[in-house]
Parts: sequence; structure tokens; C-alpha cells
Amino acid sequence: MNASHGEPPFEPAANSGAQGAAHPPAPSGPGHGGQPPGPSGQGQVPAHYSPDQNRPSGQPVYRADQAFAAGGGLHWSPISKRHALHRLLTAVLWAIPIGGVGGFIVWRNGGMVPAAMWVAAVGFGTILTWLVAELDRRAYGYAERADDLIVTHGVLVKRLIVVPYGRMQFVDVTAGLLERWMGIATVRMHTAAAATDATIPGLPASEAALLRDRLAQKGEERSMGL
Repeated sequence: MNASHGEPPFEPAANSGAQGAAHPPAPSGPGHGGQPPGPSGQGQVPAHYSPDQNRPSGQPVYRADQAFAAGGGLHWSPISKRHALHRLLTAVLWAIPIGGVGGFIVWRNGGMVPAAMWVAAVGFGTILTWLVAELDRRAYGYAERADDLIVTHGVLVKRLIVVPYGRMQFVDVTAGLLERWMGIATVRMHTAAAATDATIPGLPASEAALLRDRLAQKGEERSMGL
């Protein structure tokens, strides 16, 4: 401005460096030093951090969307299709006396229509049992890994059981009359904790015997190593 208008002339700041030192420029970014905002920058996880980088090499990686995968490039070994047929035949053997005796009692007390409804309900229950057994067969699977056996099953609620070979106490194979006639058996692994016991039903008899021998051998080797 001109001094003739009564205003003092403009003078630059005498110590601009001191002012800059007293008021440093605000740091750019959402937080100090590029870190997310937070108290003293503590508890913050860098963006490049991966939870798998501290995992030992060679160990299978299980992600949230693969919680029921066998891992390590393995595939689930299915059980026999005769498992569902065994459940169906068992249901039929139960449905015949229940439908016949119950239908006769209902017919004596209520007539033909209620008796027919009773027989239809028993037949529907038998078919439903077979459908659930077929879904259960497809959901069953097992895989033998280096240090443990994993078993998965469940239709409405999926479950995966990990049985370490070193914790197995004994392995047994069972088969009822109908199972022996159909050539299938059930393998059970018993451990020190009952919650970790595992059952694989509907295996062909020869496969059940081989699996029993392999599990017994691996369990003995791990026990001797302990």
C-alpha cells in the first residue's frame, strides 16, 4: 500500500524461519508417519502384514472359507453307497411292524381312513429316513494325514474331527447282521478324551480292515515316539 494514504508500508516477517519451526506443517495422511490414527500408534497392524507369514513352512493353511477342507492337497475319501441302503432297509424293517400293528389298532378304533393315514405317515417317514441317510453319506469323508486322521460329517450342522495318531488308544471294527450281509462295517477310533472319538460308518469290509491296520500301526509308532 502507499504510505500517502495513511497506512504503514508492508514489511516482511523478520524471522520467518523461527515461525516455521514453532508451527511445523501438519502431517499428511490419516495418521502420523502414514500410520492409522490411534493412541501413540500402538496396536496398529501394517497393511502389508499377513497372518500366515509366521506359520511354519510345510504346514497346511486353513482359511475361513476352507474350514472343512482336507488341506495339504488331500481329498476326502467317501464312504460306501451301501450306507444309505443299509439305513433304508433298517427303516423298512421297523416300518413294517409299526405300520401293520399301528394301522390295525387305528382301523379298529377309527375306521379305514385313519388307518390309511397312519400307514401313509409311516411310509413317508421311511422315505424321509432314506433321504437323510443319503445326504449323510455324501457329507461323510475322511483323510489320512501325516500326523492325524480327520473326519467330517453332518447335514444340518457340519463337523470336522481331528484325531492325532499319538492319542489313539485303540481302534475297533463293528458290523451288525445286516451290515455283514451287505459287506460293510464301521470303524471307530477311541482316544483318551471321548469328545475326540471318531466314527466312520459304511466302509467296505476290506477297506475297513486295511484302515484299522494302518491306524493301529501309526498309533503305535507315535506312542513309541512319545
